[in-house]
Amino acid sequence: MTADTSTLSRAARFPASQRKIRAPFVLDPSLCLYSPQENVDSLSHPLIEEWITFITEHWEPASDGRPRVALLVPCCKYKPYPVSREHRAINAALLAAGWRPTGGVETPSELLALLDEGEDPAVLDVSAWERDGIVLDRFVISEPLGVVPYPLVYRWDGRQSPATSYDDPGLFEARGTSVSPEHPDFTATPAASGGWKWGPGEREAYVLMHNRMAEVIAQTFRRVGDAYGGIGAWLSPGLTHRSFLAGRAQRDLDGLARSRRGHDDRELPLIGVGDLDAPDIAIMPTQDDLDRARTELAERLTREGRGGSPGAVRAVYARGDGNDTPLGLPEALRALTRWLDEAAVRAGAAVTEVPA
Repeated sequence: MTADTSTLSRAARFPASQRKIRAPFVLDPSLCLYSPQENVDSLSHPLIEEWITFITEHWEPASDGRPRVALLVPCCKYKPYPVSREHRAINAALLAAGWRPTGGVETPSELLALLDEGEDPAVLDVSAWERDGIVLDRFVISEPLGVVPYPLVYRWDGRQSPATSYDDPGLFEARGTSVSPEHPDFTATPAASGGWKWGPGEREAYVLMHNRMAEVIAQTFRRVGDAYGGIGAWLSPGLTHRSFLAGRAQRDLDGLARSRRGHDDRELPLIGVGDLDAPDIAIMPTQDDLDRARTELAERLTREGRGGSPGAVRAVYARGDGNDTPLGLPEALRALTRWLDEAAVRAGAAVTEVPA
């Protein structure tokens, strides 16, 4: 079987990548990563090397003595992350739960025009947030950056943050286009669907990049984890971001692969943060959380006259009812805000128990 690779050249893909970056930010063509191999290559990119050194060795949360909670959320198609429907839904749920920006990080005015009528501009505020004396630090799990503190999403070190200038669909095999025919280690084969199926080169590179991202996240929170009374992650089951965090037990629970087969038929293990020496991270939503969300969604659709049949629920659930993914559903987000309520209480109690 032969397949046309002309649409998979880097030049052919750049226009679509550029459309994912919202003004005033601009795309860095050298940070367009369309396959696992290009992801691995990016680890030697000077800007990525600089960022990973910074985040793993130097970044620190504010040391103001207040108890803190950390929340990790996924990166997304559009940059900067807060403009995505998913992030806006998450941030709106936090606002509704009483969290408020502490300020100090300017939101580019161009981004405000992307909000819906009546939408609170605070959903784009990337500063630390606070409620009742507890500080919430948000982070984004990202390939190739590992982890991005929210206050550094727009700018870093006096320049545009790399978090606003890259496009990386290269680790998502199911798309059928996450391959690089121009790469010397290209081994993908045409699939009956018209897309591409990864070969040993793609699978091996995926494992290398996956495990490096897990190491970066683990190294970062191993160093700063003591600052937090709780660390949670709000990530879709079955997807790569969750796999970066999942230890073996969580991997089995979520049905995530334990390994991929690379060159010479070698079985290469996938390692997550939970397999490494790192603080515990509560991975959410659980399957129970999602089952409850689907039940509550069916009830809401029925009340709204949109139909609560299983088919209708599946369709709305998959799209997050306009919020891109189920992570943005208000029914699902109740599980996140409950966890944050509990984590905030624990964080506050831990501080009061420290001897004066």
